[in-house]
Amino acid sequence: MNGVIVIDKPAGPTSAEVVRQLKARLGKGTRVGHLGTLDPFATGVLPILVGEGTKLAPFLQEGTREYAGLFVLGRETDTLDSTGKVSRIAPVPTLHTAQLAAIANRFTGTIEQTPPIFSAIKRGGVPLYKLARRGIQVDPPKPRRIEIRRLELETAGDDTIRFAVLCSSGMYVRSLARDIGIALGTAAHVSELRRARSGAFSIADAHPLDEVLNALKSGEEPGLVSMSAALVALPEVVIDPLVEGRLRHGDSRALDHLSPEEASLFKLISRGKLVAIARSTSRVTAAIVRVFGTGEEEHD
Repeated sequence: MNGVIVIDKPAGPTSAEVVRQLKARLGKGTRVGHLGTLDPFATGVLPILVGEGTKLAPFLQEGTREYAGLFVLGRETDTLDSTGKVSRIAPVPTLHTAQLAAIANRFTGTIEQTPPIFSAIKRGGVPLYKLARRGIQVDPPKPRRIEIRRLELETAGDDTIRFAVLCSSGMYVRSLARDIGIALGTAAHVSELRRARSGAFSIADAHPLDEVLNALKSGEEPGLVSMSAALVALPEVVIDPLVEGRLRHGDSRALDHLSPEEASLFKLISRGKLVAIARSTSRVTAAIVRVFGTGEEEHD
C-alpha cells in the first residue's frame, strides 16, 4: 500500500499516536508518517503517508492551511490552549465588530510570529514541549515570518471569539490567539481548533480514524489517495517503459525535451503509476529529484 490516507483526527490522540494505530493495522514492515502535527485537543485534516508515500513528504510539507475554532479571552495558559495551566489573567474588554475587523486586518499579510514554547520545534535535538514538561526553563523560539491570507473574527460570547484563518504552513494558531489577546488588551488561549485544509487535502477528503482502522482490520480499501493524485499541483508527463527504465538507472538524459513549459518540478507517470519527480534545469534538460518504487510493482 503506497499513498496518502487523509484522516479526520478526533480530539484526544496525538498525531504520533494516530500513526502508531495505523501502523499496527498495516504491519510493522510498513513505513507510516504524518504531515503537519495536530495538537491532541485539535481535530481535522491529518494526512498520513503510507509506504512509498512517505517519500512524498518534502513535496507536500508546504501549502495552504485552513483552521477554524474558538479563542477564549481573559486567560492565557502555558500551552496557549485549554489543556494548559493558567499563566495570566486579564480583564476582558467589550468586543465590537469594527474592532475585531481592525484586528483581523492588522494580522493579515506577512507577519512575524513567535512559536509557542510547547511546540515540536527542537533545541539540542529535543522538542521544546518535552523540555517544558520536565519543568526546564525554556527560552521562547525565535520569531519566524509567516503569512496569513485571510482572517475572520467574530464574537461568540462576551469572552469568546470565533475565528477562521487561511495561512501558510508554519503558522501557529495558539500563538495567533496569544497575540490577538495582547492586541485587544487582554489575554487569550485556543479552546477549540479544527483544521479544514492541509495543502492539497481538505476535510472533504478525510475519513474518521475509527472508520479507517475498521476498514484496514477487515481488509477493505481505507480511502487511499494515490501518490500521483497527492501531487495534484505538479504538472504531469507520461512516459513509456523504456524511459522509465532509463530513469530508474539514474539517466537524467532521458528527460531531455520532456519538461513542461514554465514548470520547475514535474511528475513522471508510467503505466498509471508515479515513477519520479524531476526538476527542469533548462528549456531542454531536467534532473531527477526522486524516483519511487522499484519498477517491479503491479501497474494499473
